Amino acid sequence: MSSFTNVNILPNFYQTSSFFPMPVVLISTISESGQINLGPYSLCFPYLVTRDYSMILITRNNSNTAVNIQHTKTCAINFIPFKKRFLKNCVMLGYPGETTAEKMNNSIFTLIPSQRTTEERKAELKYPDIVQEAIQVFECTLNNKYPIEISKETPETRFILKVDKILMKEKWQENLFKGKGFPKLPVDFGFRDNVNFWFCNHTEPYCEPIPKEKAVDFTFVKYAAQRIDPDFEWTDEACEKLVKVPRIFLKKAIKGCLEEAKQKNLTIITPEFLDEIRAKRGKEG
Repeated sequence: MSSFTNVNILPNFYQTSSFFPMPVVLISTISESGQINLGPYSLCFPYLVTRDYSMILITRNNSNTAVNIQHTKTCAINFIPFKKRFLKNCVMLGYPGETTAEKMNNSIFTLIPSQRTTEERKAELKYPDIVQEAIQVFECTLNNKYPIEISKETPETRFILKVDKILMKEKWQENLFKGKGFPKLPVDFGFRDNVNFWFCNHTEPYCEPIPKEKAVDFTFVKYAAQRIDPDFEWTDEACEKLVKVPRIFLKKAIKGCLEEAKQKNLTIITPEFLDEIRAKRGKEG
């Protein structure tokens, strides 16, 4: 006999009809008056992850955030740490129907200018401030390859936001690349029982090693290469040539290839280039 029971699927099913953990982010945009608007969101997730790196954001059609993104084509996604006073303020900032001026009078967050360099800026665009208290920030522009999706049946708009720049507090950037230590980010379970929003903290994550018997494929190689130096692009065919390198030696092999590429001022790693390296080392040996 099954231990499951049916649950009615209601509007906003992810929070009314289920337990669905989500992020808590503040989307910063520029209003028509030029004032920075902060809107709290949880329906914001990775969308394109291997190229054209992008996030998808789902918002009400008439929200300040939706109107501003359509107007300026830019925004920033600010990941705030787990602090109850921050979450309390997020709930207040998320109250629908208020103007930017009205809601921002209640904001406790500190705004600082976009961290884009002069070279990273486009003259025709304006870039919103970011939240100083954030642990990490994605500075984004609308992904022109994917048109804005405005639903006629439901009051929601879907934006595909290209991640142009990722900012992170130095402590967490160091921990990210060392593979240990995680910031305490809030988890949102949404609005339920017509009274409360529900949030929680997470415990310290633990790691589960990939079984040694599992073979390495080219996607694993590409991921490892991008982690070592994201300024270099590896073709899939080049990655295929390293799939037989034992995991314990893969990092060293990738770094060796990159050193050779830097000497030749190359930014794209191709299978032909790896063949050259192999031939060169064969002669040296």
